[in-house]
Amino acid sequence: MPTPVVAVVACGAPPVSALPDLLHRLRDRDWDVYAFLTARAAQWIDPARIDRLAGHRVRTALREPTEPKGVPLPDLVVVAPATFNTVNQWAAGINDTAPLGLLNEALGAGVPIVVAPNVKGALAHHPAYGRSIDLLRGAGVRFTAPDALGPGPDGYAWPPVLELIDEVLRPLRTPPWSER
Repeated sequence: MPTPVVAVVACGAPPVSALPDLLHRLRDRDWDVYAFLTARAAQWIDPARIDRLAGHRVRTALREPTEPKGVPLPDLVVVAPATFNTVNQWAAGINDTAPLGLLNEALGAGVPIVVAPNVKGALAHHPAYGRSIDLLRGAGVRFTAPDALGPGPDGYAWPPVLELIDEVLRPLRTPPWSER
């Protein structure tokens, strides 16, 4: 059985500083990890470090026409942290960055997607954000609680993200003939 592929999209928000921990946790769960950083996230965290942790070159920009695709369609996408900007652009179908390209393709292909938003309170109440969340939820995207990532006494918390991943994948791993 091939190793399942997870694509992690990280946006420029404070929890991105804890991204190495999430990548370790996913690799410990035997995922083949591909990382995508928004331009802002790449300013907040060292992309070379993410390359080493993921085991693949981090994607921050769209590939050149002569460059091979190099990233398989994932079995799961995790967006953490997800910012106001990325959520709204994704919901609008904007496809001008590597992270948005992955998100749009995965959504269209029916890949399970888990999102952990990290949005300031005032922006979370903006009407465009609410419409974007509703649209993405209607398309099957699953969201953690708005404050799930923290910060808490132990820093930024990945357990809510990992629990939602387990919840999303449970029905996919349960054979149809088994009792539920």
